[in-house]
Amino acid sequence: MPALTPEAVHAVLEDAFNRSDLDAYTEAYEPLATLVVPPEGRVVSGRAQIRAATAPVFAGQVRLRSRVLKTVDGGGLALTHARWELTGTDADGTPMTMTGRGTIVSQRRPDGTWGILLDDPMSPEG
Repeated sequence: MPALTPEAVHAVLEDAFNRSDLDAYTEAYEPLATLVVPPEGRVVSGRAQIRAATAPVFAGQVRLRSRVLKTVDGGGLALTHARWELTGTDADGTPMTMTGRGTIVSQRRPDGTWGILLDDPMSPEG
């Protein structure tokens, strides 16, 4: 399901996590996008690195809930802030819960959908 609005980018990520669809998750990002990877905060760039960094989470059974708090739409670029919660078990069956506030910069693609340029799911609270 493509993101038709900047806010829908968060719904695409949520759907990908909840269906354990690493391909859909990776495709939500632009080819040269940058992601801050929770919980350690390592920064990765490009779809291949984003996929490799998040694959271990997708190996477990997880559920993501995300709620958009604010959007600043600048036409072809947008900034969104959201609260999220990831729950479930990791790949070895250990229960896990992560929460945070995320900030995403997305851009409108030529086909009218939106793709992620920058994703920091570890944005500061204040």
